[in-house]
Amino acid sequence: MSQPVKSNPPTPAMPIPSIPIPPSSGLPAVTAEFTVQGMTCASCSSRVERGLTKVGGVQQASVNLATERASVTFDPSQTSLMDLTARVREIGYEPLTATADLSVQGMTCAACVGRVERALKKVDGVLDAQVNLATERAHVTYLPGRVSGRDLNAAVTRAGYSVLTGLNSGAPSAPDRAALEQAARDDHERSLERDLRVSAAFAVPLLLLAMLPMMWMPLHMALTGLLGERGLNVLMLLLATPVQFGPGRRFLRLGWNSLRHGSPDMNALVMIGTGAAYLYSLLVTLAPGVFPAGTAHVYFEASAVVITLILLGKVLEARAKGRSSAAMTTLLRLQPGVARVVRAGQELEIPTADVQTGDVIQVRPGERVPVDGEVQTGDSWVDESMLTGESVPVHKGVGAAVTGGTVNGTGAFTFRATHVGADTALARITRLVEDAQASRPPIQGLADRVVAVFVPVVLVIAALTFLTWLLLGGPQGLSHALVNTVAVLIIACPCAMGLATPTSVMVGTGRAASLGVLFKSGAALEALQRADVIALDKTGTLTLGRPELTDLILTGPHEGSPQDPHDGPQDRAAVLTLIAAAERASEHPVAQAIVSAARAEGLTLPEATAFQALPGEGIEATVNGRRVWVGSDRLMTRLGLNVAPLTAQTDALADLGRTPLYAAVDGHIVAALAVADPIKPGSLEAVQAMQASGRQVVMITGDHARTAQAVARQLGITDVRAEVHPAQKSAAVKELQAGGRHVAFVGDGINDAPALAQADVGVAIGTGTDVAAETAGVILMSGDLRGVPNAVALSRATLTNIRGNLFWAFAYNVLLIPVAAGVLEPALGLRLNPVLAAAAMGLSSVFVLSNALRLRGFRPPLAAPQLTAPH
Repeated sequence: MSQPVKSNPPTPAMPIPSIPIPPSSGLPAVTAEFTVQGMTCASCSSRVERGLTKVGGVQQASVNLATERASVTFDPSQTSLMDLTARVREIGYEPLTATADLSVQGMTCAACVGRVERALKKVDGVLDAQVNLATERAHVTYLPGRVSGRDLNAAVTRAGYSVLTGLNSGAPSAPDRAALEQAARDDHERSLERDLRVSAAFAVPLLLLAMLPMMWMPLHMALTGLLGERGLNVLMLLLATPVQFGPGRRFLRLGWNSLRHGSPDMNALVMIGTGAAYLYSLLVTLAPGVFPAGTAHVYFEASAVVITLILLGKVLEARAKGRSSAAMTTLLRLQPGVARVVRAGQELEIPTADVQTGDVIQVRPGERVPVDGEVQTGDSWVDESMLTGESVPVHKGVGAAVTGGTVNGTGAFTFRATHVGADTALARITRLVEDAQASRPPIQGLADRVVAVFVPVVLVIAALTFLTWLLLGGPQGLSHALVNTVAVLIIACPCAMGLATPTSVMVGTGRAASLGVLFKSGAALEALQRADVIALDKTGTLTLGRPELTDLILTGPHEGSPQDPHDGPQDRAAVLTLIAAAERASEHPVAQAIVSAARAEGLTLPEATAFQALPGEGIEATVNGRRVWVGSDRLMTRLGLNVAPLTAQTDALADLGRTPLYAAVDGHIVAALAVADPIKPGSLEAVQAMQASGRQVVMITGDHARTAQAVARQLGITDVRAEVHPAQKSAAVKELQAGGRHVAFVGDGINDAPALAQADVGVAIGTGTDVAAETAGVILMSGDLRGVPNAVALSRATLTNIRGNLFWAFAYNVLLIPVAAGVLEPALGLRLNPVLAAAAMGLSSVFVLSNALRLRGFRPPLAAPQLTAPH
């Protein structure tokens, strides 16, 4: 007879997942990432990438225009970060660096200076170190975000000296890098705005001086009567020259550098276009007699206004790019700068970067938790929305885990630091988002191939345009050749193509992080929206993963069994004791349910020995000298035991959605037991949303077929693959991929890792294990399955955004470059003025960025319930 177990173990707070950084492959190569300043278009990032790749020892280099970061994998025995940053400078760009000053104690001679310098230079991320013996100070140049003050201090200490003071007591941290990058962006924007103001101050009067007389003849007559034709040209020369060699100097410098390195970019196009218009006009002004009759026209206003409009476009572009990185900046600034540490009974405020593992930290109401740890005293409700995307505060009592960057509610507590610095969940999340933003989805491949040859092709088109109009343009051929060639050079815009994909990826992954979804790469972001089939694990994914023991059915007595037919209740207690003791060493949720039920009944559990987990089948262990097996019918069959006498009862339990198991002691089946795992809130809604989007939803589980079918019926899933051994899950996914279908697998446990790897894209539920998260391409920070359709929707929105950007970028260039070359002039009399070309070029990049920024307003189709903490 079935005997219900009325045990309700306390529901633990949902744990914050540990997001692992991919482990090292063991190869000697290292990967460094640093910010590169001064890139303005896709040709710039391609040039930096090619330049870094040519450095000896570099295995791979990737440069992202939107994030302005270079990621380089290299052999440290052949090259160094100093060589790489020097190469970037040689190409014509500037790596973002920072400096720190350390007060070094204990140096007595020049040999000490050399020892300290060598020790500091060996720190990964340090570019240079200079030590002054007289002042006892070390000046260190480093890459922000790659070096901590703790690293510098440790290097000096290992060399045999001590550090008295340092940056943040020797701790440049991730927020410092964010601040430095933001300061660099702000400086660049201010520089552009300053140049725009200067350029506009000369270009606007010049434009009026050139255009108004053409529109109103009396004014033209008055000016030529006052100054003469040549005097008017000289006046325009005086207005154009400050623009050409003042604000326009940036295009001359960068353009010349790109030509010198054999890799022309947008700056080269602007330099050649505006330079040609300026030099032509200069010759007309100084030596008009050398030109054929009717061609001695000046175009000073074209060069000056083109520079002004391009600067205006760059200012708008810089502002938009600043907004596109806002999500990442917010993430980096979540960690508070100061922690309140209790040491030797005293409360000290120290930089968060100085917190050590084991420190006891006090958190007051409304404050952010500085690092990861475990609550020691007190309790409160903590807002973890920065991690999970859910605004449901989580109760934290003694023993609960807290995460750095989360916000404390109205209570106060102290906790012991368990993870600090780069080991905190926030640091790992930040790293994952940065990696995703720096990666390239496959859709970017076409743009990269076009950008590689774009500017050289434009230069060829410009040369052909000039020659064609010069030879076939008649008496005005030279003027037409100049104007059309300048228009071709100015309107061509590699910037839009270069920004189309990375900007959308940056905004999309940033928005995803704010919703509790982490895409580990651009490829995963693209793959998720292509999924035709979404395969779901059951336990911990569709269900809570916290089953409860509901039934324990005892068999008849066997010789040597732990049962006495004359002692009913004690029989049950004896069997449950043996089963729970054997299961205690297992971390499986079913095992924990059995152990919780035994403890709820007040049973004392002896120690088990010779424990062994049997993946997909169960466990075995020795308890009080007796060999105990607990697991599925497959395990019992393998042991040669007959489950037929219990089949009718276990089938009935399975029809109720409960998972039947069997227990055997010393080779005899002694009981059947059942556990029930409640379906997660939101699972039904998530499955319905996935099915409504036209995707096939499949359940793949190792659980009993009847149990799986019972759960599937409640969720409306018709395709169920049950009793699938862990080693067979990947085969089940491969079967679903037949016919070219794209499969996304959603799981949370160690058993799911092979299936996550086999799928086109793996989605790990954040409450699962590290190995599952490590294998997956997408991580849901909360355990809410509604995150899956939300992630799919965001993936689809991002790819749609990228396609729109790429269409605009390609269509813009394909359509307008021929118009600029003058193909419509013979038939329709339409010619594109270089001034309009400059306006179109500037706005094309702004359009791409503005379109990408729309992703910041993405609203998930399924929202988790908005709850508040009780007072």
